[in-house]
Amino acid sequence: MKRLVFSGMLLAGASLVLPPGAVAQEAPQLFSANCAGCHGAGLTGGRGPSLFAESLLAEHSDSDLRRIIATGVEANGMPSFRDVLKEDQIAQIVSYLRNHGGELQNQPVFVPNPDRQILRTRKQAVRIDVVAAGLDTPWGEAFLPDGRLLVTERSGHIRIIDHGKLLADRVKNTPVPWVRQDGGYFDIAVHPDYRKNGWIYLSYSEVSPGYSGPVADAPGAAPPPTMTRIVRGRINSRNEWVDQQDIWKAAPGFYTAINIHYGSRFLFDGKGHLFFSIGERGDMTNAQKLSTPLGKIHRINDDGSVPSDNPFVGQAGVVPTIWSYGHRNPEGFAFDPVTGLMWESEHGPTGGDEINIIEKGHDYGWGVATMGLQPGITQQHAPGMDDPVVYYSPAIAPSGVTFNKNRRYAGWKNNLFLAALVGQKLLRYEIAGHRIASEETLFQQFGRTRAVIVGPDGLLYVLIMNPTGRNTGVDLSASVSGMVVRLTPVK
Repeated sequence: MKRLVFSGMLLAGASLVLPPGAVAQEAPQLFSANCAGCHGAGLTGGRGPSLFAESLLAEHSDSDLRRIIATGVEANGMPSFRDVLKEDQIAQIVSYLRNHGGELQNQPVFVPNPDRQILRTRKQAVRIDVVAAGLDTPWGEAFLPDGRLLVTERSGHIRIIDHGKLLADRVKNTPVPWVRQDGGYFDIAVHPDYRKNGWIYLSYSEVSPGYSGPVADAPGAAPPPTMTRIVRGRINSRNEWVDQQDIWKAAPGFYTAINIHYGSRFLFDGKGHLFFSIGERGDMTNAQKLSTPLGKIHRINDDGSVPSDNPFVGQAGVVPTIWSYGHRNPEGFAFDPVTGLMWESEHGPTGGDEINIIEKGHDYGWGVATMGLQPGITQQHAPGMDDPVVYYSPAIAPSGVTFNKNRRYAGWKNNLFLAALVGQKLLRYEIAGHRIASEETLFQQFGRTRAVIVGPDGLLYVLIMNPTGRNTGVDLSASVSGMVVRLTPVK
């Protein structure tokens, strides 16, 4: 049994079961008809205590909650629902408690300026230093060997931070992206042999080259078909993007007008290969089809060619760049410096965000099985499909991940760090082989956390941006101000 992570606590043996025949949309109605009359519909409760209270949800596994609903609590006057509700309906109510309860919990007070804040964590004290502010919805970051930091803005720009100074001029002549909802500029990466070849890799969403209809980005306008595109180029001494080459581009038939789940994170393996992710673009059936690149993690040579030892090379009708499949929307990769395993973060549906270990040719279940709530999926586990190492309910929207390989942080060597958009979290994990031994939330009040990397000075650099979405008054996909912060060890 995998472990459910709720509010930063590992609940051994917990599960989020949605049995065959269950319909996820029924859950709110089931709760309203059977529970709200006594317990209320919010955090204040009614005649009975609120079922959305964080303490109740954190202290009980899902199996505990299902048992309590089925058997009742006679001493408190709660009747048994075993003869009223079917097992799948009880499971839906429990899932609803987890996910809606997380939405109702008080969000941490947003601190717009984290500069000089001291974080005293379990094994390490650090100071947050604002490196550069005034970025427009930052998405990806990568250091050049000379210490300059490249940052992508979702609106379609590459910015340069030169040793703590954000240069006013954006990199010129960069490709034009399609910017709407999830679309825009995504990740950026510097080739491991940059000093020799100068290559910088960029992913972004583009309109289908064969599209001849109107291209409008006004709210309410019908979007054109778009897709993730990966290129590489160089930045010359005049701050211009030059020598652009295509590294990966999908066939026109895979472009879609849906503006979600583009992916797309980069990871070099040091052996001449580049891994990248492509989301399933809102259609979960794509994740199980080896004939489409959607919902996959891909592996290519650094020039865009296909490695001969990829798992599906030579199979008729199969996209040869696929490394693993059954993914929803992966946004983080990192290699464990101890084991060499690839760890990955992935957005789930309603609940069910995942941390996975990615292995060659494996199927990670999306479209067939999920730990979250998804209409059309009735299984948590399926034969031949890998379960997540841990999953999150309610959602945390996991994004970039990295391992700390050095000793700059005495208590954090070889720990995994995860940026999470929902809850404004930066999470730290201690890893033991194939499992997570412990987890700690380092902060959750400075904004949506998009990416975290280790700089050439051995320190962690984190992209954060102002909160959007629920309870903020700002549309989830709105462009907002962001910044780069550094975690500096202190005694």
